[in-house]
Amino acid sequence: MLATVATDPTLVTWWQAAILGVVEGITEYLPVSSTGHLIIASALMGLDEPPAQKAAVDAFNIVIQGGAILAVLGLYRNRVAQMIRGICGQDAIGLRLAINLVIAFLPAAVLGVLFDDAIEARLFHAGPVLGALLVGGVLMIGIDRWKIRPQRQADDKTVGVDIQNLTWKAAVFIGFMQCVAMWPGTSRSMMTIVAGVLVGLKPKQAAEFSFLLGLPTLGGACVYKLGKNLMSEDSNMFELIGIVPIVVGILVATVAAALAVKWLVEFLTKHGLTVFGIYRIALAIVLGLLWQAGVVNITPDAAPEDEILENQTPEQLP
Repeated sequence: MLATVATDPTLVTWWQAAILGVVEGITEYLPVSSTGHLIIASALMGLDEPPAQKAAVDAFNIVIQGGAILAVLGLYRNRVAQMIRGICGQDAIGLRLAINLVIAFLPAAVLGVLFDDAIEARLFHAGPVLGALLVGGVLMIGIDRWKIRPQRQADDKTVGVDIQNLTWKAAVFIGFMQCVAMWPGTSRSMMTIVAGVLVGLKPKQAAEFSFLLGLPTLGGACVYKLGKNLMSEDSNMFELIGIVPIVVGILVATVAAALAVKWLVEFLTKHGLTVFGIYRIALAIVLGLLWQAGVVNITPDAAPEDEILENQTPEQLP
């Protein structure tokens, strides 16, 4: 069975890759959980079975985050250039921002590597994923009413901290809050935007810091997941999916993420987080119904030997 999967060149077509790219690009920076949306999209296109194919598609869904990285690099090229000048000793504000991003990135860099396998095995199931979507939705509605709505109603541009005035202690807090998003279904952007608001950043500034923090975080995740996948003999995504769909997915994700980022900044300024909270709760309900109906599969990637055991008769089992 695995041999058949590995030699089929049409497991993921270019248009399926494009759809996943759109879903990833739009949901990566919106606080709605890209995981939940990719689970639904992959299942509806029949890409979550068999286990070797699901593992390759899951790796692909991580790698196309490279498109989201390219989008932020393009939209925030001035900020990135400012940080580069700061590292070169030519811009104090840029240096402070770069240091704060490194500080905020380190917790996820360390804990992500240490607990990646354990998190996937123990938390990538229906209960934890649906629970994260629901709790996250309630959290966002609460934060919006407590912190964001009063600030928006005050209509005072002096209320809130700008990104260049963020302290290193606040960066540490945002960094550890980002680690909570390692729980599938939580949303990295949700945790970092909420954390930014809690430490006093204006919603627009909290979103910008979240986007910039995504550069090292998503970049590291892409490299780490790509390395793990390349070492796999049975679920190598380049063999199962092919180069063309991967390139298409990344390019589409870049465009979709750029549009989503520009829209989100304006939306947060005018409307806050409540709409996203309600959407997350609705998504949890829809995903739960699809899971109960057997349409979607919310489980960690199965090891090849697990699939072999599933296909053996009782007489063949050791």
